[in-house]
Amino acid sequence: MASNKAHHATGWAAGVIAAALVSKTGGAGPYQLFSALSLAAGVLGGTAPDWLEVAWWSRARRLWITHRTVTHWGVAWIALLVASYRFLGVHPLAALSFGFACGGLMHLLADWPNPLGVPWIARRHSLNWWTSGHCDLLVVGAAWTGAFFMVDHVWLHGAFGARLFDAIRLRPH
Repeated sequence: MASNKAHHATGWAAGVIAAALVSKTGGAGPYQLFSALSLAAGVLGGTAPDWLEVAWWSRARRLWITHRTVTHWGVAWIALLVASYRFLGVHPLAALSFGFACGGLMHLLADWPNPLGVPWIARRHSLNWWTSGHCDLLVVGAAWTGAFFMVDHVWLHGAFGARLFDAIRLRPH
């Protein structure tokens, strides 16, 4: 499991990715309002699989379901992502649910390398790369690298990504 700070940081990256994709599909709305809302929803979704487990209606604020079960189920987050993507530009709330799903999916990707794993389809699967709280910088860096390339592709039309690949190319010019 990534730390809470890592989930917040990757949630911001997911929100940026969602905002870029919402604007690319034409679902940004007036003054890019829905892109901004998808960014906020992505940040919220970045921590959602954990806070959805807490029984907010009780004083004890204990978990009402076991950690990393239903709220961490990959199929549900992917289904929400695909369904909301299909409605971008058609229904205004699609941008919110798309951003939320991007954040939730980013949360699962951040938890996947942990030995506890994530229930993607029927049972938990783990990459077993490191234990909880370790390599948060790597997870956050990977999320923001993905956000950089998405923003570069969508809003900057590949201006920096192409130059970056040219600079690191191993063959002579």
